[in-house]
Amino acid sequence: MEFDHNFFVGFAKSYGLFHMMVIFFGAVVYAYWPSNQEKFDRAANSILEEDEGTQS
Repeated sequence: MEFDHNFFVGFAKSYGLFHMMVIFFGAVVYAYWPSNQEKFDRAANSILEEDEGTQS
């Protein structure tokens, strides 16, 4: 097996694809994990709570 430019390009494309797929699926699982729902709801509503406190 010869390690030339085409070998490394093919390896980088394949490894990069699988690497990004793992990151994507990890982010989706993290976002939809049931125990994180309260944290995300609190973050989504925090900007609204700050605006209500500053108005007279």
